[in-house]
Amino acid sequence: MSTEPETTEEVEPGTPGAGATADPPTADTDAGADTDAGTEAGTTPSEGEETTVEGGAESEGAADATKLSEAEAELAAQRLERERIERRKAEKQGPITAGAKLSGTAADLLAAVRAVESGEKPVATAFREPEPTPRRAVAPEPVPRPQPVAAPAETSAALAQEAVAAVRAVLGEGGAPDTLAPGALAALGEGADDQLREDPWQLLRVAGVRPEQADGFARALLGAECRQDDERRGRAVTVWLLEQAALAGHTALDAPALAAALAQRAVPDPDAAVQSALAEGDALVFQDALDTAPPAQEEGTEESEERPVRVLIGLERYALAEESLADGLARVMNSVPKTDGSADGWERAAASATRSAAELIRAVAGHGLVLHTGGHASQAEAAALLHAARGLGLRGWAATHTPSGRDDFMARPARHDPLDGASDGGPSGDAGDGPVTKVTTVAGLLSGAEGPGRDTDGAFALDLLVVLDAPQLDVETAAMLAESLPDGARLVLSGDPGVLWSAGPGRVFADLLAARVCPQVASRTPDPGPVGELVSGVGIGELNQVEAPGKEVVIVPVRDAGEAVHRTVQLVADSVPRAIGIPAEQTQVITPGHGGAVGTRALNSALKERLNPGPGRFGGFDPGDRVAHSPAPGRTAVGHVVKADADGLHLECSGLPVVVPKERVEQSVRHGWALTAHQAVGLRWPAAVVVLPGDAAAALTRPWVYTAFGRAERHLSVVHGVEQALQRAVAEVPQKPRTTRLPALLKAQVPAAG
Repeated sequence: MSTEPETTEEVEPGTPGAGATADPPTADTDAGADTDAGTEAGTTPSEGEETTVEGGAESEGAADATKLSEAEAELAAQRLERERIERRKAEKQGPITAGAKLSGTAADLLAAVRAVESGEKPVATAFREPEPTPRRAVAPEPVPRPQPVAAPAETSAALAQEAVAAVRAVLGEGGAPDTLAPGALAALGEGADDQLREDPWQLLRVAGVRPEQADGFARALLGAECRQDDERRGRAVTVWLLEQAALAGHTALDAPALAAALAQRAVPDPDAAVQSALAEGDALVFQDALDTAPPAQEEGTEESEERPVRVLIGLERYALAEESLADGLARVMNSVPKTDGSADGWERAAASATRSAAELIRAVAGHGLVLHTGGHASQAEAAALLHAARGLGLRGWAATHTPSGRDDFMARPARHDPLDGASDGGPSGDAGDGPVTKVTTVAGLLSGAEGPGRDTDGAFALDLLVVLDAPQLDVETAAMLAESLPDGARLVLSGDPGVLWSAGPGRVFADLLAARVCPQVASRTPDPGPVGELVSGVGIGELNQVEAPGKEVVIVPVRDAGEAVHRTVQLVADSVPRAIGIPAEQTQVITPGHGGAVGTRALNSALKERLNPGPGRFGGFDPGDRVAHSPAPGRTAVGHVVKADADGLHLECSGLPVVVPKERVEQSVRHGWALTAHQAVGLRWPAAVVVLPGDAAAALTRPWVYTAFGRAERHLSVVHGVEQALQRAVAEVPQKPRTTRLPALLKAQVPAAG
């Protein structure tokens, strides 16, 4: 590594952490969570969109409920697909059993569920356990992201306005901001005003509202009848905690963790609160068998038939999605792949491919599901696979998570291997250096806006689907993909297991790798250059010094937050363009959080002032501003502002025009010179400036560093103010754990591949 490229100021010699001091910690992490301690339910913040609460709760925007934005239309299409999945799951609505004799809490819970199904009140003993061990303090819990819900098309504007007005009246009586009305109507549906009067804690279903704010609303409406032990409060807080867990990536929670979290939220009887949520159908209970071997039996004693289980509580939508995903993947694995020539044809394709792609081609030849792991350079192997499938007459498609990822993959030569340095020709006899043209985004594929379309049965009209950046798949998206594959189709999930997981619930790619139910092909193609060498070391827990003769990697030590902002702006606007030759518009800043003295907000303000000053006449934006557009939770597209008019803010993202209605600008558009690592995952730029201020030390993990550093193609500058915390994070701090059910569900359907 070298120190910063030539600048107009003195720079200290560049060793990691030199001269850095810690700033006061901020509450705004990569998740943008301006919240208090998040110890409940064992949740940890995801790095998705930020939503803060001011004056009771953040505004959901006052958009007319009858207008469908582009994102809402897409979500509506996806909801239709979810309905199809749920219909296929209808037979699974019976009692949930573990297939083993149960005792203690597990037996009580199973009895509670069966009592609910028979219409009885569940027993009061479920969840009664010894006092849990005091929990370690964890990072603040995430604030919910807004969940756009499209109003029914037949609802007239007049009726919608009347409904919003009725909800506003109730909110006003309870002292809550009337700007919550559209969100309350979307969350609660018809009769939202009556529901809030009957159960004020239903306000917790609105994104951004917290229990203490719902308590204040309930006190204003109920007066002396408002009590902490109200059954309605316990039920609402239970659902809220499960939703918070989903935002942190969990698809379910261990029962003891949920009970402890309810106690921390001043719910006097956590057992009763959970049972109430189960009775009302707001949550479901599951028992998953543990891998722990039962204790050895003493000689002469009767052998115990009990199996250890863990009891989980989860929301129905994620339970259905996880079960649907397991069923879909099992179907893909157990289906006989469609006729595609012969085994000899696949072998000829593998023999003519480069050494890095041959193993992948051979694995796909005989299996319905294959996992492919590797860095960005390994996408050349996926391209070679698609090229080979095309030569065998198969309908092969690749799907990426971002439009820029799609464009990058389309431009990739199908047969080039960086290790071999040359093309080798394809199985169909052509030179094999043409682009892979059949590429879509995952969202476009599911909505039908892109890709091969669907056949008469509603399945994708394809024979092979390669999903790139697979760690970004959340459980609901993965379930829709698996359910939409035709019988006999092959599925390849390809990605880098070292990057951050999905913004939505689940850890699909990691769960599949751990389950070992299908072939796994590890790429031997490393990412090139000093940046690739540095990132590869981070992936195995080592922060190495790398040779960077062309200043490909530069360390810039800073002492405080002010210096960090100053040096970041200097690097983007002056040093990198002059010394490296990469212009400012091709350099991306990445920082751990949105808030704080060196978060995205502060850095974007400073970068706008230097690179595109202006009055920000349209919601703080001017033509030429770089922006990050989030049309739906967990999805970010980068682009720039073209203009603003009565229709809204006109953007260009990945070469495509986008119009954001003015009422949605504040909710879905940010300045984009600086992003968080979760916003940047799946994207790459010629140069990246990663900013690590002193107050970021607690937020650093190995996957965060790996993801942030890996966004740079040619040049990486690290504005370093965390001293030894960077090396410690790389060596010792893994991905934050997530609780999921997918491994247990797969184990019940598919034997391990060994």
